[in-house]
Amino acid sequence: MNKAQLVEAIADKVGGRQQAADAVDAVLDAVVRAVVGGDRVSVTGFGSFEKVDRPARYARNPQTGERVRVKKTSVPRFRAGQGFKDLVSGSKKLPKNDVAVKKAPKGSLTGGASATVKKAAAKKATTAKKATGAAKKTTATARKATAKKTSAAAKKTTATAKKTTAKKTSAAAKKTTAKKTTAKKAAAKKAPAKKAAAKKAPAKKSAARKTTAKKATARR
Repeated sequence: MNKAQLVEAIADKVGGRQQAADAVDAVLDAVVRAVVGGDRVSVTGFGSFEKVDRPARYARNPQTGERVRVKKTSVPRFRAGQGFKDLVSGSKKLPKNDVAVKKAPKGSLTGGASATVKKAAAKKATTAKKATGAAKKTTATARKATAKKTSAAAKKTTATAKKTTAKKTSAAAKKTTAKKTTAKKAAAKKAPAKKAAAKKAPAKKSAARKTTAKKATARR
């Protein structure tokens, strides 16, 4: 009988296959955790599970016959209870419509098993809290990254707008400067004409002087 068959065997007694699977998993998990922690799990009429330490020793390889040193290790051990032994040996008959091994009385399981189950639940709760904390940190990091990207985009937009405004201002300034320069050149060209007119005026005066001198000579 494997685990799936065991679940099917007790499914009708516990109210369904899923409930049976959960029950089997919970019992096995509690037993394993208790034994790993060094506790002894004892079920009256069925047996007990415990951890046994094996010292370092020498063994032989069955294929080559070579002597091999085996390190110190720990192994699980199951000892069948007297009721279980009696049923297997045939000294007692299996009940037809009843549980072969009666429910263990209170306190038959070592306190370590229940404590281990509580520790497992506490570990699950701690793991869930850590996962929640990690999710919150991830969300906060994503928000910060989004804020940074938005800020960078806003800065780029502002810089682009400033550059565009500066270009427009520079172009307008250049146009204004060009207009002023053109006006100055035009004014500069008109100014020499006035000077030339001023220069021509003294020539008329000298001609008038010559005429006056001629008239004076003729009178004499």
